[in-house]
Amino acid sequence: MLKIENLVVAYGGIEALKGINLEVEEGKIVTLVGANGAGKSTTLRAIMGLVKPRGGSITYHGADLLKEKTQNMAKNGITLVPEGRRVFANLTVLENLRIGAYYRSDEAGIKDDIEWVYSLFPILKQRSWQLSGTLSGGEQQMLAVGRALLSRPKLLMMDEPSLGLAPMIVKEIFRIIQEIHKKQGVTILLIEQNANAALHIADVGYVLETGRITLKGPGRELLANEEVKKAYLGHGTGQ
Repeated sequence: MLKIENLVVAYGGIEALKGINLEVEEGKIVTLVGANGAGKSTTLRAIMGLVKPRGGSITYHGADLLKEKTQNMAKNGITLVPEGRRVFANLTVLENLRIGAYYRSDEAGIKDDIEWVYSLFPILKQRSWQLSGTLSGGEQQMLAVGRALLSRPKLLMMDEPSLGLAPMIVKEIFRIIQEIHKKQGVTILLIEQNANAALHIADVGYVLETGRITLKGPGRELLANEEVKKAYLGHGTGQ
């Protein structure tokens, strides 16, 4: 579905990505784990067209994604849940959800999808009238995921969904990610510092260190890898 080959991204003279290769198969959960500053978010920014690579290629269903405009990504079925939630604080929960469907015109389908999001996150239904800026961090993360789902993504990319959240909320967010994947067949690319939680649910995991992919394999195998354990699993939030 998504293929990254020899991707190089630099900020000034500093290379944030040093020729990485990564594949996301349709119907899979793929996670990219690594420490802060490893280049994880830069990878997503390159896919979304927010930074221009110095070299390499990104293809989506065989088409050159680097020629596509960022504003057309959602129409192509690619949606990003950004780091830090980025909800519209002065709009209500319901208004935020409807923004996720900004290019859709099937009103009945939009209403059905909103109800589906409410079934995933019942607290959002209770807070539908509330300004999003007054929600807790966990509720804002749920809203950010729900908003992304309103675009009916084929590829859902998530940037650090566990960041700054209490362990119980993290567990719930990852449970919902699995449910979305299982019930809707959505392909997921998950960027995470919390390697323990991410690798537990991933079909395939990649480890990114200072701009290079150092390990790749099934999520459960990487969980058992001594290098990964030593570097990332000393105090992770498990499932």
